[in-house]
Amino acid sequence: MLDRSSSDEDYWKKKLEVISQRKSGSPSLFNERALKRIKEKQDEWELKTLKPYVSKNPEQKEKFENLSEIEIRRIYTPCDIQSLDYEQELGFPGDPPFTRGVYPTMYRGRTWTMRMFAGYGTAEDTNKRWKYLLEQGETGLSTAFHMPTIYGYDSDSIRAYGEVGKCGVAIDSLRDMEILFDGIPLDRVSTSMTINAPAGILTAMYAAVGEKQGVPRDKLRGTIQNDLLKEYIAQKSWIFPPEASLRIIRDIMVYCTKDMPLWNYISISGYHIREAGATAIQELAFTLADGFAYVDLGIKGGLNVDDFAPRLSFFFNSHNDFFEEIAKYRAARRIWGAALKEKYRAKDPRSMLLRFHTQTAGCSLTWQQPLVNIVRAAYQALAAVLGGTQSLHTDSYDEAWAVPSEGAALVALRTQQVLSEETGVTNTIDPLAGSYYVEWLTSEMEEQAYKYFEKIDSMGGVLEAIKNGYLQREIAESSYKYQRKVEHEKIPIIGVNKYRMDEEEPINYLRVDPVVQEKQIQRVRQLREERDASKWENAMNELRKAMENPDANLMYPILKAVKAYATIGEIIDLGREVYGEWKEPALF
Repeated sequence: MLDRSSSDEDYWKKKLEVISQRKSGSPSLFNERALKRIKEKQDEWELKTLKPYVSKNPEQKEKFENLSEIEIRRIYTPCDIQSLDYEQELGFPGDPPFTRGVYPTMYRGRTWTMRMFAGYGTAEDTNKRWKYLLEQGETGLSTAFHMPTIYGYDSDSIRAYGEVGKCGVAIDSLRDMEILFDGIPLDRVSTSMTINAPAGILTAMYAAVGEKQGVPRDKLRGTIQNDLLKEYIAQKSWIFPPEASLRIIRDIMVYCTKDMPLWNYISISGYHIREAGATAIQELAFTLADGFAYVDLGIKGGLNVDDFAPRLSFFFNSHNDFFEEIAKYRAARRIWGAALKEKYRAKDPRSMLLRFHTQTAGCSLTWQQPLVNIVRAAYQALAAVLGGTQSLHTDSYDEAWAVPSEGAALVALRTQQVLSEETGVTNTIDPLAGSYYVEWLTSEMEEQAYKYFEKIDSMGGVLEAIKNGYLQREIAESSYKYQRKVEHEKIPIIGVNKYRMDEEEPINYLRVDPVVQEKQIQRVRQLREERDASKWENAMNELRKAMENPDANLMYPILKAVKAYATIGEIIDLGREVYGEWKEPALF
């Protein structure tokens, strides 16, 4: 869906036809006579029991709906899922259509990875925080970079002033990465890095650190976000025009497929789409549409789908509407598995597995009554687990104020550990399967997503839908509607528009010392003086030539430049000279 896919232009329309036929088909799990009896009993209940009760005890709202504005009925019965085909729509864990989970034993075999998003200050600061969290039971690393790194500026750039180390760790060069991973064995941990436009540079830096530790590239495990399509749609931290960004992503996919086969080189992110104001259905649809675009990109890059699709992973949000989130994850697995098998003709079952990381909803956190955020994160984490996530980050209660403090991060980690070890939710797989409501909602969200796919395809694909502003307008409209509902108290937010407190107790939150900026500026300037100037110049010249050659793979000269201690800002500035920058078209 990067542009019109040549594999099957009418695939989405055909899927909608299949869903329509399925909904009108004969019952597959229930006896028709029994269904008729249930319907009669429901009609009788509504007339004799419900109607007189509601006349004296009105319901709290005239219309109940979830955050995607799907109207929710009072009750659900077998009549609502009478056409459900167990084999085609549910199946068994680890088997198509993967609705019930991507692995045969799920959490009975291995608990989800507890990957707490962490990063602030200097590389030394974050290294210390990581080691603390690992000591407390964290099972995977997740890296937050400061804004200058995200936008491709060094810490001594005037554009970085006041932002150094504030919202993530300051990384300017391989020297910083060496410090960041000091004492952390890359052959025994997996690392997630939330970085997009400079993703190829950070991947190269990670490979170089592994080399210094004696870890071969084919043994390095982890994930780079590298999802530029969602940047143009939602998060807005792009640098180059879309075509250049997609060329770089293609090069990373090809490079990692050959040299870093355990590295997940794209984490297709619905999280930021949701944080920008999208509904759950839009998050589901736009994220998977991006995913299909990357499949098209890999195929056009000369790769066989089964050579690279197993390394694609996803990143979803877990918001407040409990069952909506669970249904979203189940629908996502079903859609992805079917499309990879039917549309893209994948043969390897691993290509059909939608594996995903979840983060609880940062946009749901409030600075008012911040301890209530602990409760929000716990329920959102439970939804992610019941939905079958492979790894999880629970937000810290003070994140509406600042980067998490050590104490708040510990509570967030303990939330996951209690969920894993005390609640019993890991004992059985997909425990909500068969719920009339959950199965109905899963199918409803699946159908709504297919309608979006067909719409995007009719425009020529995701890239065209970005350029004409369609995806951005859809999210902006949903965000506006949500905010209006909050302001009119139609959506309750505890502490904000309901159960307010006149006096808010201040909390102790993490403050990044201004000395961090001075220290980082001194470090990057000293690096430029100490590195081998001739080696650096040769590497940068080679990189420029590769950038100007659309058939070259940029990852090899990027790796050479990184090992010559070229900084992120220097490499990105070279790209700005060659590719230019991109400005979003006016949307309204």
